[in-house]
Parts: sequence; structure tokens; C-alpha cells
Amino acid sequence: MHVHIVGNGSSGSGCWVRPTGLHRALAAFMLHHAGLPQNALRADLDRLYVELLLRLRRTSSLGAFVILPHERAYDAQGRLMEDSGSLFVPNDYVLALARQHPGFLPAVSIHPARPDAMEELERCLTAGAVMMKLLPNSQNIDCGDRRFTRFWERMAEAGLPLLAHTGGEHTVPILRPEWADPRVLEWPLQCGVTVIAAHVAGKGGVFDRDYFDVFAGMTRRHPRLYGDISALNIPFRSRHFRACLQEPLVHRLLHGSDYPVPVMGHWAWMRGLVDWETFRRLEREPNPIERDHLLKRAMGFPPEMFTRIWQLLRLPAGR
Repeated sequence: MHVHIVGNGSSGSGCWVRPTGLHRALAAFMLHHAGLPQNALRADLDRLYVELLLRLRRTSSLGAFVILPHERAYDAQGRLMEDSGSLFVPNDYVLALARQHPGFLPAVSIHPARPDAMEELERCLTAGAVMMKLLPNSQNIDCGDRRFTRFWERMAEAGLPLLAHTGGEHTVPILRPEWADPRVLEWPLQCGVTVIAAHVAGKGGVFDRDYFDVFAGMTRRHPRLYGDISALNIPFRSRHFRACLQEPLVHRLLHGSDYPVPVMGHWAWMRGLVDWETFRRLEREPNPIERDHLLKRAMGFPPEMFTRIWQLLRLPAGR
């Protein structure tokens, strides 16, 4: 339920990607890890990435991928921040991919400060959106701004869940680091939205604040709050795997991958969550999305964590 779409517009998708500085090096590492050529950013990235994702979907044991667009940043007055961000993936592109490929389910991403936010929300609901994906700290979204109340209420009425980034972030530029705190999601929750805190608010880098305990405490107050354990197989976030396996928190967790963020089982092994033989066997799994899934099963996450998302997505009748 957390698979990113990336493109450069080579197919007319409207996507773009423009990493700079350290993000350029990270993009190159992710391309290599994904098995894409190093010139993919300048080549036919749209086609190459979708073909790769379809192959990963066919060779995994997962039923479907929720694919994510990526919104641009807007200021508090609803003006597009032209020079911000390192990538853009339009809602229309993701919705079209999902219509073409039944194994893809479309999320959408709409900055609630956009002048046309309500119109775009209605359009995307009609087009079959199953989830909303936002990054408050990267897209400059003050989720507690009362001007967005009707936006959250309409999402709640439609049964559209919100997947919101929480905790440290290093794959895209950050505008408001303080909005990595999951407490910024209190108002959408009070408006009735089902909210999924991506990465359970753990720290991604050495200088990040760790909000995991804040997230865990919020789950005891908010029955509509969940967390996903995407991209937890990294040095700092992996420290929370044991806590995530404990009751009652484990019953509020969902499986996500954060692909194309690399998956490595080293941290699970080093923390004693899988043995050496299991680690080596899973490292030979060529499909990184399947490897991530199997690692989490080997750590002891229960089967229902991998299917709980079906109860939360806004799905068409009969799906």
C-alpha cells in the first residue's frame, strides 16, 4: 500500500524529476538498486519504470500495489511554489495506470491549499481514487489549518483514507521539518479521516527527531489512526521493529514498501529479528518488494497486517 510512481515525462505523462545535491546521489543509488540503467532519468523513464513495476507485481505474492503520485508544494495562500520539490507525478497519470493495469490501485495527492483543491478532490473521487498521499513536511501542508476543514470532512464522508509521511525524510527536500511530527494529523483525525502515519514516525537520519513514541501514544487516543512499516529496514527506523511487534500496537499496523527506496535485511539480522540463514536466503530474493514482504513475515508480523489495508481503502463495489 505504499509504492511510488516515478517518471520524467518521456511518455507525455506530465511527470518530472530533478534531484540536486545529495538527492542526485541517492537517486542514482535507487536506480541501481531497482535494476534500472543509470541513464534512466534522461531516457524513457516512464516506460522503463512501469514495465519494471509490472514485473515486480507479477513475480510477487502480493495481491495488488497501491501506487502513489506526488504533489507539488504550495504556500499558505495557495500559490504554487515553482522552485520547490525534486519530483512531480500527476494524479491523472496514476489514475490512468490503474485503469490500464488491474494490479495497480490509484492513490491521489492534492495539496489542500490549492485554489481548486475541492474540485480536484471530487474529480479524483469520481475517477476511482482509493487513498490520499501527502507529505506535510515536504509539500508545506499545515494539516491543522482550519481552512482545510471541509477538505478533510469530504475525505471522511467519501471514506478516502490519508497516508501521510511522518518522521524523518531524506529522499526529497524538506520545507517544514517540524511537520514530521504526527501530532500535525490531529485535526484530520478529529474531522473523521482515517489516517495512516507512514514509517510510524521514526527517525530516518542521525539528526532527525524520533516521533515513534508520540505516534504510539496517539493510537491509544485515536481509533482511526494506523501506521505503516514502510522503509523501516534502515539503521534508525529498524530500532522500532520490536515495539511494532508488541500488542496492542501491532493491530494498528499495515504493510507498505516505500519502493523504490532500497530494501536490505542487514538491520533485521543485526538486531536479532531474523537468523543468519533466513537473512542470507531472503537476500537472494531478486524482487525487492517481495523481499521486503518476506522479511517482515520472517520477523513475526502476523498475516492480518498484510491484508488489513483492504478494510481501509476506498474500493469500488465488488473489488
